[in-house]
Amino acid sequence: MSEAKRDSQIGYGKPPRGVFPAGQSGNPRGPRRKDQSSLLTAALNEPVYATIDGKRRKIPKREAIVTQMVNESAGANLRATKMLFDMIKEVEQKAGAAAPPEPAKLTATDREVVDLFVARLRRQIAAEAAEAAAADPSEPPG
Repeated sequence: MSEAKRDSQIGYGKPPRGVFPAGQSGNPRGPRRKDQSSLLTAALNEPVYATIDGKRRKIPKREAIVTQMVNESAGANLRATKMLFDMIKEVEQKAGAAAPPEPAKLTATDREVVDLFVARLRRQIAAEAAEAAAADPSEPPG
């Protein structure tokens, strides 16, 4: 076989010449770096075996940590109780931060309907108070 024909052959153990430069191997930029939050999430999602109610179960580490914290808190461990209360406050704050938006302001028509309703309620309350005063004249109104 001639040298020119051998260079054009591509196959097992014979990669194309122009694609892979000589002297360079692997990924020159290296592996991707992970940020701390993704590392923490991955570690907390790893499974662990725990004995719950006499049965061996496979649960995520985050569930095991919370369960252990609650159990320690129930056992009068003051430090665990404080940490648990802090966790509860943080969860409640996050839930409260996503509160629904304020309702829209009332239009003029809506305001008129509300004013009429309030006036009718005040008249009804005044009428009931007058009836009560008429039924029992010994009590002073008010």
